Amino acid sequence: MNARRDVSRRAFLRATGMWGTSMVLAPALHSAGADNFTGKIMTVLGAIDPGQLGLTLSHEHAIVDFLGAEKAQGPRHDSEDAFATVLPHLKTFREHGGRALVECTPNYIGRDVRLLKRLAEASRLHIITNTGYYGASGNKFLPKHAFTESADQLSARWLAEWRDGIDGTGVRPGFLKLGVEKGKLSEVHTKLIRAAARVHHASGLPIAIHTGDGIAALDEVRILREEAVAPSALIWVHAQNDPGPTHLDMAKLGAWVSLDGCNAKNRDRYTKFLTDLKREKLLGRVLLSHDHYWSVEGEGGRGSLKLHSGGAATAYESIFTDLLPHLRAHGFSDDEIQQLTVRNPAEALAIRVRKL
Repeated sequence: MNARRDVSRRAFLRATGMWGTSMVLAPALHSAGADNFTGKIMTVLGAIDPGQLGLTLSHEHAIVDFLGAEKAQGPRHDSEDAFATVLPHLKTFREHGGRALVECTPNYIGRDVRLLKRLAEASRLHIITNTGYYGASGNKFLPKHAFTESADQLSARWLAEWRDGIDGTGVRPGFLKLGVEKGKLSEVHTKLIRAAARVHHASGLPIAIHTGDGIAALDEVRILREEAVAPSALIWVHAQNDPGPTHLDMAKLGAWVSLDGCNAKNRDRYTKFLTDLKREKLLGRVLLSHDHYWSVEGEGGRGSLKLHSGGAATAYESIFTDLLPHLRAHGFSDDEIQQLTVRNPAEALAIRVRKL
């Protein structure tokens, strides 16, 4: 373990001892003009140390819009309605001990960093946004230039958001978010991953990929290796959708396995996933979340908001009310739970070039 990683590990071990206590957001540790954020985590309010992150939900959303890249010409939700809808649930999450939320809505699916910045300030949570493009769902959310531009041209677009901020806000992404389908990856999805790898080499941003199945996940590792990026830079989003044992294989390779559809109905299945990973001494490669979101309904103009999955009363909550108590009842220690919810996200989200 190198000196920087040892310092970071000591820092977030200290933070886990304060799990659930009061916290105020620290100011950004770097100015927007600084280029070197190695070892930091980038939130919508600026860079923080990994030890400041705290208990984290690793894959959530605020507002999403499924209209499509060529139809939605910008956010269609009412910003005040969105703020008033989401904020109470973020506050409840904080009451459960939560301190950070990774907001995984990509560009062209409703990403709204101005809203996220307001929510972070009002909730006193660390919120992390992203750059990149989402190619799943039949490429509906890819802009036309994603098909015609090279990997280097796409990476230049995403690096501009990293260096200059998103949509003129100065808000920087803390990771890359891509989306791909099942099976061996298509030409355009392969290009997206190559572009993300080149952004990673230039920035150190981790790469989270919505992935259809284990075949696609292993193909992602192959492509990243061809680009000299280590599997530890990869977060396999929706790993729970693969029955296994590919999630064990991916964790052994060093990738992050994200189980991010947690709810009361699947807690037994998730407990088995985690028990298998624990038996193989792989809990250090796992992330947990719900994948909750509010979607914009309607085809034109300003749409109304509708909560996906679980009902408005339980957004961002099931891990605390269902999964974690169930894990404790099945022999998981407090330290193991803190590893899953605190230490692992801090390690996964730390900005660092992970080369082969």
